[in-house]
This record gives sequence, C-alpha cells and structure tokens, in this order.
Amino acid sequence: MDAKRRKKLEAAGFRVGTVADFLELTVEEAALIDLKLSLGILVRSVRKRAKLSQQGLAGRLHSSQSRVAKLEAGDASVSLDLIVKAAFAAGAKKADLANAIVKRRRVAAG
Repeated sequence: MDAKRRKKLEAAGFRVGTVADFLELTVEEAALIDLKLSLGILVRSVRKRAKLSQQGLAGRLHSSQSRVAKLEAGDASVSLDLIVKAAFAAGAKKADLANAIVKRRRVAAG
C-alpha cells in the first residue's frame, strides 16, 4: 500500500497493519503458514507439470481429491507432512522443496 493511501485510511480512523497483526499471530505461526502456502503452491505447479489431476495425485496419496484441493489452497487442516508427501508423490525433488522455501522467504521479506 502506498504511503498516501495509508495516511488517508489512518486519518479516517482505520488501523493499518499486516494480516499477522490482525490475527495476532506469533512469528512462528506466521512462518508456519508461509511455509505451508509456499509448499502448497509447489505441489500445484509440480502436479500440473506432470499433467496429473487432483484426483490422480489423490490416488497416489491414498487420499481424496478434496484433500488435495485443500492442500493446494493452504487449508489449515492439512498437515505439513501430507504437503511434503504430496510434493514428492507429484514428482518434486528435495531441491524443489528447498527452492520453494527460499523463494517464498525472499518474497515475504521484501
């Protein structure tokens, strides 16, 4: 948000902050959410590159299509270990996971 718009909102009585501020997340909670989102994005891109449907990936995971959809969307109910398992089942390598984490951290820090 640009400074002009921020000042205008604050002058109108609004408090401007981050999502983490609004949700009162700890640094650790925000980092975990960021990690899950970046890995979910990786799963989707690797799955599509492999020309796998959500149903096809779900079959490899012995799970459901709706669970894969939740995983890719960053749903809080999906465990980190399932996200990593899905990435590998879709064809990701360890380096892909590492790159997704590093890339996301750069974006979040910027």
